[in-house]
Amino acid sequence: MCRVVDLRQAVLAKNDVAAQVLRAELTARGTTVVNLLSSPGSGKTALLERELLLARERGVAVAALTADLATENDAVRLARSGVPVKQVLTDGLCHLEAGMLGRHLDGWLPEDTRLLFVENVGNLVCPATYDLGESLRVVLASVTEGEDKPLKYPTAFGLAQLVVVTKTDIARAVEFDEAAFRAHVQQVNPGVEVVLTSARAGEGLGVLLDRALAAGAGAATHTPVMARQQQSHGHGHGHDHDHGPDHDHGHGPDHDHGHGPDHDHDHGHDHPHVQPAAQPR
Repeated sequence: MCRVVDLRQAVLAKNDVAAQVLRAELTARGTTVVNLLSSPGSGKTALLERELLLARERGVAVAALTADLATENDAVRLARSGVPVKQVLTDGLCHLEAGMLGRHLDGWLPEDTRLLFVENVGNLVCPATYDLGESLRVVLASVTEGEDKPLKYPTAFGLAQLVVVTKTDIARAVEFDEAAFRAHVQQVNPGVEVVLTSARAGEGLGVLLDRALAAGAGAATHTPVMARQQQSHGHGHGHDHDHGPDHDHGHGPDHDHGHGPDHDHDHGHDHPHVQPAAQPR
């Protein structure tokens, strides 16, 4: 068990180094990275598509990279915005890593990109512990997921710099208790901002873009208590999340989770021009 924990800590430490390097490189060229985390089906892609369209209308040079275990469906949807989009297929890997992200950006990301939105794999467990070199970490949850989501996934919500609630247009129908959700968020991450949004109705549209631009301009971002605690223990991110050797991350049976950020386990696909798909909710 100790060897497994030690290996995991070594992997995370190596990822933190790669994230620091990537953050410095992108900051130097004027690019701000926004890391979006959520469960599958949260409405993350629908909201991001609206934000990308708005960024384009405002003349903001923006790009998006989206990661999934399989299919290029999200990239097809995001490409409708007309901004540069890249799909990364992880072949079963349940999260992105900083080295992996850096390789996919190399030679693809336009030099004038001001904002890069990274749509992480739909998963609130594994991605929560990996720094991607982002300047803003956002966790999204839909009104259909239950008010206790922050308590069930304390690392993901506890390290967020912004929490976004999606699909508020159906909040009344599913009896979403906003007060309870906010209380649970504050329990694991005191002081973090919670934003209500609806990609369909337009509620909260532009807030995510505004917060990302502000972060890129040097505005102070929320520093989670959990992040401060882990920094005091010598960890850059949420490295307190420990899996036993039999924990299933959603990989295939032969997948070795002990790889570092240089492990090339994914494929990238550019989508500069894609035919429109069905309108998301």
